[in-house]
Amino acid sequence: MHLSKRLAAELFGTAWLVLGGCGSAVIAASFAGPVQGLGIGFVGVAFAFGLTVLTMAFAIGHISGCHLNPAVSVGLTVAGRFPARDLVPYIVAQVVGGALGALLLYLIATGKPGFDVVSNGFATNGYGDHSPGHYSMQAAFICETVMTAFFLFVILGATDARAPAGFAPIAIGLCLTLIHLISIPVTNTSVNPARSTGPALFVGGAALSQLWLFWVAPILGATIAGIVYPLVAGRRR
Repeated sequence: MHLSKRLAAELFGTAWLVLGGCGSAVIAASFAGPVQGLGIGFVGVAFAFGLTVLTMAFAIGHISGCHLNPAVSVGLTVAGRFPARDLVPYIVAQVVGGALGALLLYLIATGKPGFDVVSNGFATNGYGDHSPGHYSMQAAFICETVMTAFFLFVILGATDARAPAGFAPIAIGLCLTLIHLISIPVTNTSVNPARSTGPALFVGGAALSQLWLFWVAPILGATIAGIVYPLVAGRRR
């Protein structure tokens, strides 16, 4: 598949991840309509993120590999599963896609009278006072690193040629759901620099000043998994 087609798939796929995952947090998580308790809560948000990856993996996995995440691309490169020459173009496409998804979400969310993107938080990630549970920077860094490492470990295992064929999107989507169930209270869950960057561009302030952690920690975690998985699983003959 030509690189331009793969980049287009990554762009639209990452836009869908941000629109679907962050959109569920911004619009539906605490919705109070005519029926009280109609909001999906943080469990619903966790499943929304998992479903975005699950659906897109089936839609574009055969086109671009459905990375949707700079950390995933880095981890696959370290593991020898992805050519280094395509790494930077993939990351650029993912960041642009994340920004596009955030823009679409912004246009929808601001259609509600009184909506303020800063006070809402716009599903941005953070630590300290900007962590949902007020977790420290150290806790946030460890959490993002560990969660991304396990995410990449699952991706590498589920897409291994020796794994059962056709089930990788399900395993990966459910893994991302589980990660969100664990870490939403800590950082609002990133494990994806492009997902963090898109909403932060619209909120600014601490969302941007703390953004470095949600690039460094996920990429570190992905790198660790890219090194460890081949050591555990061995190389294919």
